[in-house]
Amino acid sequence: MPSVDKLQEEVTRLLDGNIRSLSRLITLIESTPDVLGLIYPKIRNTGGKAHIIGITGPPGAGKSTLSSTLATHIRESGRTVAILACDPSSPFTGGSVLGDRVRMQSHYTDPGVFIRSISNRGSSGGLSNSTYGITTLLEAFGFDVILLETVGVGQTELDVMKNSDTVVVVIVPESGDAIQTMKAGLMEIADIFVVNKCDRAGADRMVRDVRSSLQLNDDHSDLAPIVKTRADVGDGVLELLLEIDTLRGNPEFPQNIDRLRSAKRLDALRSSVLLEMESMLDTILTKDNPENEPALASLINEVEIGQKDPITAARALLNLIKGNK
Repeated sequence: MPSVDKLQEEVTRLLDGNIRSLSRLITLIESTPDVLGLIYPKIRNTGGKAHIIGITGPPGAGKSTLSSTLATHIRESGRTVAILACDPSSPFTGGSVLGDRVRMQSHYTDPGVFIRSISNRGSSGGLSNSTYGITTLLEAFGFDVILLETVGVGQTELDVMKNSDTVVVVIVPESGDAIQTMKAGLMEIADIFVVNKCDRAGADRMVRDVRSSLQLNDDHSDLAPIVKTRADVGDGVLELLLEIDTLRGNPEFPQNIDRLRSAKRLDALRSSVLLEMESMLDTILTKDNPENEPALASLINEVEIGQKDPITAARALLNLIKGNK
């Protein structure tokens, strides 16, 4: 990790609009999360005006193409945009293909567009655990809009709700009966629904199914808008941007954003604590760890050979850890 002085120099260049410093700091936060604590005091009161838009939905819905086309229209409106695309990582090596940048080559020469692919590093919520730190950097840099594209793992992608100001759920006509399953997750978090690949058979029926599902809720006085798009040729994407901007123009939006940002910071705290606890448990549960006290080593051994059930042992383990404080 660079020295504190070197980090401060990078932050100064970031705030001056140096894109290379932004990239380097993102890399550092991905690899060494503690870096955020060293630079946060200098960036926490900068930026904060970006509109963070989450793009989520099932695999194959066309999220990357939609994000790319949406970025084009955002740039045409005179705004800058950062695209943070989260790709799935290997459960064995932790590596990731990071292929979203390949599908967004049309933006490479535009200085007003920043594209970064990151690995979800095993996170089950659709986004990387470093998302909070990276979006904080992107806001400090001064981007007007930040697009968060999730990995596409279905209804578990609820992290996008906690990290975004506006959530766009993308589905396709072929989703069919799967919309009934989605009601337990993605259906509830959407501010806007997009039926992409609307040239395919069943698009109108999909719109009706989504609307019917929304109307099943107890309070459906203000239903989320549904937009049909064909992102590969740009159809309907401008209409989507208009819906997004309409939501942002709502008089209640600033108050809602303040609440969302507060909840986002607390959720980042929770996620970080869970990661620290998981790392600690990995060390404790390592077989024959010489640092474990006899009672702890005995408990682990009893579970390993089947003398004690894991549920009871978990509570005993927590009590032992508390006692060692």
